[in-house]
Amino acid sequence: MSAQPSGILASFRFVDAAADAVRRLKDEGYRDFTVYTPVPNVEIARAVGHRASPVRLWTLIGGLTGCIPYVVIAFELTILFGASATILGLLYHSWKTRQAGAYDNRFADDHIGIFVPCPPERREPVQALLRDAGAEEVQFAA
Repeated sequence: MSAQPSGILASFRFVDAAADAVRRLKDEGYRDFTVYTPVPNVEIARAVGHRASPVRLWTLIGGLTGCIPYVVIAFELTILFGASATILGLLYHSWKTRQAGAYDNRFADDHIGIFVPCPPERREPVQALLRDAGAEEVQFAA
C-alpha cells in the first residue's frame, strides 16, 4: 500500500475559477493533479482533458450481445446484458483507479477541489497560482 503524497489542496466555489486553475496548472507543466467535483462538469472535464467514459462502450456491447438471441426476448436480454456489462465495466475501471490525494467532504457538496502533489520547494508557486486563479482556500495537505 503506497503512502498518500503530500501537496497543496485548494477549494473553489466557482466552476470558472477551478477550470482556470486547471488550465494554469497544465500551462505550468503540472500533469499529476486530482480534481474533485460534487457533480460532473463539462467545463472542468475539458480543462482536465478527460475523454468520454469507456463504461458506455461496455453497455453498448452488452446490449448488442443481448439482441443476438431470439427477437421475442431481445428487449429483456438487452436490458439484462447491458446492465450486467455496465456493472462489470464500472468494477473494472474502478479497480484500475485509485484516490490520488487529499480530500475534503465539501467536495461532495458544493465546492470543487484541486489537489496538486508537489515537493516542498514548489509549494509557494503552486499556492500562489491557485490563489491567483480564485481559490477560496489553499492549504498544505500532508
